[in-house]
Amino acid sequence: MSVNIKINNINVRCDENDTILTAAKKAGINIPTLCYLKDVNKSGNCRVCLVEVKNAKNLAAACVYPVSEGLEVYTHSNRAIQARKNSVELILSNHSKNCLSCVRNQNCELQRLTEELGIREDKFNGEHTPVSFDDFSYGIVRDSSKCILCGRCVETCKKVQGLGILGFQNRGFNTKVAPVMDKSFADVNCMQCGQCVINCPVGALSEKEDIHRVVQALNDKTKHVIVQTAPAVRASLGEEFNMPIGTRVTGKMVAGLRRVGFNRVYDTNFGADLTIMEEGTEFIERLQNNGVLPMITSCSPGWIRYAEYEYPEILDNLSSCKSPHMMLGAMLKSYYAKVKGIDPKDIFVVSIMPCTAKKSEIKRNECLTNEYPDVDAVLTTRECGRLLKMYGIDLKDLPDEEFDDDMFGEYSGAAVIFGATGGVMEAALRTVKEILEHKELAKIDFEEVRGLQGVKHATIKINDIDVKVAIASGMTNAKPLLEDVKNHCSPYHFIEIMGCPGGCINGGGQSIVSSRIKNNDVDYKALRTKVLYDEDKLCEVRKSHENTQIQALYENYLEKPGSHLAHKLLHTTYSQKIKFKIQ
Repeated sequence: MSVNIKINNINVRCDENDTILTAAKKAGINIPTLCYLKDVNKSGNCRVCLVEVKNAKNLAAACVYPVSEGLEVYTHSNRAIQARKNSVELILSNHSKNCLSCVRNQNCELQRLTEELGIREDKFNGEHTPVSFDDFSYGIVRDSSKCILCGRCVETCKKVQGLGILGFQNRGFNTKVAPVMDKSFADVNCMQCGQCVINCPVGALSEKEDIHRVVQALNDKTKHVIVQTAPAVRASLGEEFNMPIGTRVTGKMVAGLRRVGFNRVYDTNFGADLTIMEEGTEFIERLQNNGVLPMITSCSPGWIRYAEYEYPEILDNLSSCKSPHMMLGAMLKSYYAKVKGIDPKDIFVVSIMPCTAKKSEIKRNECLTNEYPDVDAVLTTRECGRLLKMYGIDLKDLPDEEFDDDMFGEYSGAAVIFGATGGVMEAALRTVKEILEHKELAKIDFEEVRGLQGVKHATIKINDIDVKVAIASGMTNAKPLLEDVKNHCSPYHFIEIMGCPGGCINGGGQSIVSSRIKNNDVDYKALRTKVLYDEDKLCEVRKSHENTQIQALYENYLEKPGSHLAHKLLHTTYSQKIKFKIQ
């Protein structure tokens, strides 16, 4: 049902379920927000979206105030603007103002509001809330001196991931946001997914930076430093250089990293093709030999952490395959080292990832090659942007260049789409179906597993078997599938799970999209996803098993998928983790 209201003396027809905020947005009127995050957080606590309602005694928080027939609203009256300024000034009075050295400098929503409202001085000065600083986890850093108590991270953890490890601690002036029982991120059942980070409007949450360790390795003449880039990075890195969302920067990214000084620039897509060979073979063996089904993908380290904490009963369902960048790292520390005559201890592998959980993944004791870690350092997409800028590089100024192709440079289109939800499933189906049916695919695109829905289902006919598959991204979406697996009533043969909604294109290490863009219904996930599917179509080879360098790797070194050596180097194990460590 529609209602008629007036906003700034403009007639607006809107839905009866709208708030003033959403109605104004439909009318092309922007009301500033801070704590509001569409579909995640709507509390009105920050008081930044205050508006004046005719005949109302008090100002109203536009994000929670419902519309009604005949309502008249003034969004930018003097009274509303002054109230917003007061709200922001009060937030600033308890906020660390080391903006120049803050990781969110020039990409901070509080900083932007301060500029837009013309705040030029500290109106309120006084004591600050006691500060907590937590950098004990491998992936996420928490600095409460920058926290504005908006609650966006709290609601993201609870509603998007279904964990709720973050909450408001204490009361009044001493209120702060912290993990359960005020513990470190390192001591609770945190996925390290980073969704809290990319939804934080300020610098209270950030990834644990590893840039300087990478720079140190680059300047160490005894080190052979190799960088690899995940498929989703090419869909987001351009945003760090003010390129439009959805700009594919594959070639410019390669050119930039080469100019930084890496000895080799490889694509994790090679590792993705290798993952499909191993994971596809594992699925075929389970399918044909009454193995544990459904088999669940293991490429997302955030999802793996979640499973080890929340669903240890189903760990046998997980594929034993390492994730793609760990597989490529293992090859670099073994086969590459052997061919090039380099001691593995002198090879330093850097992974550019869309993910903060990858920082934790490389520390797993189960992921060692010849007693050395498969990967030495992980930089997020954001850190990659900062690294390039540190070296005076602007992607926009660079030509397109190709990845090094001497050993691990070839990749298929199937590998590229790993970065989108459903991509791993589609890549596996392209190979599994063709191998089992002993004939070329009549149709290479499995569109039934594509899309940004939280959960997708499909049935794929392979020979005489109706293979039932499911895809989920974000743990709230995945939980019903996992409950069925736990209770031994899952109808599926194969399940793909990604820890972040939309998959890696929306990983916790990707470029941060402001709430203004998210709240205005810009489908940034779809724009990034399109980058990957477009590149898939451009690839000459679109099936992992047709990658000639993968074929050569098995012929010359690994022997065959699932061989003893392949299991030693490319597979791993999982174990139950304790939810809360007692300190």
